[in-house]
Amino acid sequence: MAGLRNFWGSLVGKKLIVAFTGLILLLYLVGHMAGNLKSLLGADPSGVPAIDVYAKFLRTIGEPLVPYGAILWAARAVLLTSLLVHVVVVLQLTVANRSARPISYAQYRTRASSLAAKSMMVSGIAILVFVVLHILHLTTGTIRVGAFEHGTVYANVYHSFRNPVVSLLYLAMMLVVGLHVLHGGWSLFQTWGLDNPNRNQFLRRTAVILAMAIALGFSLVPLLFMFGILPEPAALVAVPSRTGG
Repeated sequence: MAGLRNFWGSLVGKKLIVAFTGLILLLYLVGHMAGNLKSLLGADPSGVPAIDVYAKFLRTIGEPLVPYGAILWAARAVLLTSLLVHVVVVLQLTVANRSARPISYAQYRTRASSLAAKSMMVSGIAILVFVVLHILHLTTGTIRVGAFEHGTVYANVYHSFRNPVVSLLYLAMMLVVGLHVLHGGWSLFQTWGLDNPNRNQFLRRTAVILAMAIALGFSLVPLLFMFGILPEPAALVAVPSRTGG
């Protein structure tokens, strides 16, 4: 227990905690983006949108061995804990950095990403607020923008993103997320000691590609809904069966 307290209290320990929780959140972003892109896959032969099928799968993972939704709620608990720990430790590092001027956990040494580096605290706060609003909007339905019904993910997203104000706000936040991932990804490589003069250029490019892929991947769905390219729920076309003759 004393070792854990010492690890938490040390700057090195805090940097590793930020890197580890950041990695968990980054992996979640990639998985969540992939799930969102199922909006592009139409419907199954019974007319249920592919993203709705995916959402049901997430709620029924492990049945009947575990109760309905147990795995999903366990994953949410891990994500929420990671987010809270990430925010708390980043704030602690920021206070320590300003008071004693140690090396920041997320020091980026190139001018090209100075905007991403300098805006980490602001972008992090903005993302935290966005996450809360996003959950209240498309998970619990507490914030209603158009029609909302639990379990009908495609319809809920369709009605939300057909509103240009909602789509534009969402797109703006994806730019913020991209900036945060750009600097956070590079910082993660540094914290784990992966940076090296022989591979830094590759790692920086990897961080840029990752940030762009996440920002564009999340932006694609609202753009397609906003411009009417993705059909309304009643007009979804079933995907042909791959096992048919």
